[in-house]
Amino acid sequence: MLTTKEIMEIIPHRHPFLLVDVIEELEPGVRATGYKCITYDEPYFAGHFPKEPVMPGVLQIEACAQVGAVAMLSLEENKGKTAYFGGINKAKFKRKVVPGDKLKMSVSIIRSKGPVGIGKAEAYVDNEKVLEAELTFMIS
Repeated sequence: MLTTKEIMEIIPHRHPFLLVDVIEELEPGVRATGYKCITYDEPYFAGHFPKEPVMPGVLQIEACAQVGAVAMLSLEENKGKTAYFGGINKAKFKRKVVPGDKLKMSVSIIRSKGPVGIGKAEAYVDNEKVLEAELTFMIS
């Protein structure tokens, strides 16, 4: 298990844009599973939406991408590098993510050649799938 401090040693994201609290499972270069506890204190809830706080879908995707980045950047040859978005495909949102939810994110690397790859991302709340997507990344 990786703590927030250990995650920040792998990826460059920092508060308020670090969207992963803990990595529970990690197989470098293959897959990672992490969590984000969604609280009312998240800065985006002030405007999205004040009377009905909902975690924006783009931030759910970003959180998954950060989990995938941990998987790829924990490979010895990628240490100290950054993973960038190359694309988002087949994204589907199944239900809202709201304060009080514990977002479980799993990313499996399904293709990788050189600095470019694709991860299959899925996220769940209470074993109910809330999103799925294919995330293309580039490591530099």
